[in-house]
Amino acid sequence: MYSSSTADPPLVREPLHAPVAHLIRGGVVEGIHYGSVVVLGADGDVRLQLGDVEAAFYPRSALKPVQAVAMLRAGLPLDGELLSLAAASHSGEERHLAGTRRILELAGLTEGHLRNVPDLPFDPVVRDAWVREGRLPSRLAQNCSGKHAAMLYVCKLGGWSLDDYLDPGHPLQQVIAETVEDLTGQRIAQVSVDGCGAPLFSVSLHGLARAAARITTALPGTPEARVADAMREHAEMASGSGRDVAALMRAVPGLLAKDGFEGVQVAALPDGRAVAVKIADGANRARVPVAAAALARAGVDPARLTEFAGEPLLGGGVPVGSVRPVRALDPITMPACA
Repeated sequence: MYSSSTADPPLVREPLHAPVAHLIRGGVVEGIHYGSVVVLGADGDVRLQLGDVEAAFYPRSALKPVQAVAMLRAGLPLDGELLSLAAASHSGEERHLAGTRRILELAGLTEGHLRNVPDLPFDPVVRDAWVREGRLPSRLAQNCSGKHAAMLYVCKLGGWSLDDYLDPGHPLQQVIAETVEDLTGQRIAQVSVDGCGAPLFSVSLHGLARAAARITTALPGTPEARVADAMREHAEMASGSGRDVAALMRAVPGLLAKDGFEGVQVAALPDGRAVAVKIADGANRARVPVAAAALARAGVDPARLTEFAGEPLLGGGVPVGSVRPVRALDPITMPACA
């Protein structure tokens, strides 16, 4: 089981990634995606590891469920779809924008208080429509706006300053850092800045999986359980229509899943089984099938994961190959009873 003590920070080093997926075209290995994968059992023990799961890395947006837990611990009074949005990398759909506005209204604030970077919507269809309508990049449309609105709400309730809420030394960010260390079980190795402007905390891939498992196994009513419930029940608010992470949560009962830029994926089941994936080159085409294979290796019925096997490689407009996880990620087949 998990220790209550906090371990030393992971080492900052060049990760010793390993092959995790092959690009197969016409029966020939055309390319190799390197990365790292960890699979935890319900008891917290490592059941499988590929690559370097103990080196320091940046979880990017896969850490947002942990950040949401921290905000609840600091007094954020949200649940349901608005809490899911607070942990979101949303697509910029109108419901995401409306939800972010609602969080700001509850705090008595406006879009002008946000300090995330202006951007176009993340979803390509929504983004194209936005451009056709002549709309400009905005802080509200940027995929982390729900998290930033929730951060401001916590600051307003706590009487903390608003203009510098993204400073790593701000009381809010100190609470978040403490929660990251609490749930990952290790001290933070490095602090940088995420794409949205928020502090980004470096932990290990193993620590990220451990944090997800602690969130999904927490007692009902705790901040951890509230975040898990909100994201599972409102998966489209945590991502968007047509997003693979929302589809994954719908396909696997009880699964909590969150993706992050640069090929990061974490997922955990209610019994504590968890997986975390980092694709070295950041490729989504490898992230999805490798994460699905890791979940199958963790014991999820492969039949529930068939739609996440990856997009086919095309030749002349027809499928001629695929992105295939390495054989080490094949599910373990138990022998039949005599």
